Amino acid sequence: MTNDPVKELYLELLIKTILYEIWLEEAEYKPIDQAALPPDILEYTKNHGFEVVQRFQPNKEVRRKGGDWPLVAHSMIGRLRMENLLSCMKSVVNDHIEGDFIETGVWRGGSCIFMRGFLKAYGIDNRRVWVADSFEGLPKPDPAKYPVDAGDTFYQFDYLRVSLEQVQENFRKYDLLDEQVKFLKGWFKDTLPAAPIDQIAILRADGDLYESTMDCLNNLYDKVTPGGFVIIDDYGLRTCKEAVDDFRREHNIQEPMVTIDWTGVYWRKNKS
Repeated sequence: MTNDPVKELYLELLIKTILYEIWLEEAEYKPIDQAALPPDILEYTKNHGFEVVQRFQPNKEVRRKGGDWPLVAHSMIGRLRMENLLSCMKSVVNDHIEGDFIETGVWRGGSCIFMRGFLKAYGIDNRRVWVADSFEGLPKPDPAKYPVDAGDTFYQFDYLRVSLEQVQENFRKYDLLDEQVKFLKGWFKDTLPAAPIDQIAILRADGDLYESTMDCLNNLYDKVTPGGFVIIDDYGLRTCKEAVDDFRREHNIQEPMVTIDWTGVYWRKNKS
């Protein structure tokens, strides 16, 4: 695969649109309008203070690092993690690493939309994009089984619940909803063990919790083709970090983990 200026321009425009960067400068200097925030977020601030509201204040540098919870953008991963995803996709194509692309935990679908846009731009029709999510938000922690998740409150946020229909509609907005996009709806523990995926070239895990991260790695890691990439979105969270560290230790994974930004990391599975 050779870089094509027109295709690269399309992918850059796709990133800017998915991350809402095109309009960010207009919004970032305006005071945050609390009335525009989701009701569950406003309720949460009563107990946790104004710093929660600040997550919604647009800012170029914070968006670059994926540190905010954007009201409008289709992804909250930020530019650094999105550019990492692009780099990984280019590598597996250039190196002829077989397999599909999957994200586990998709929110509004932005990363998966970008995956499909990449395949579309380069006319790649022998890979699929798998979109795995409960489409009902995060699961309630099970502290008896996963003590690390005790006290996590993300499951209470309606803001993090995006329906399957809305994610599909977001794909349509980019003219990228087609047969190469496959949806896995349900909790990871129920959907991933039987997921009809043979090979994975890119596994992007965004499950936040210890349980969700472990469900993803336990069920999908063996399907990652040697030379493929494992990207962890939430390594900055203690719950996710402990799951990744435990999994790597239990499976004697020695490949070096590379830092993307304050929370994103990845490693490339050794070729054997």
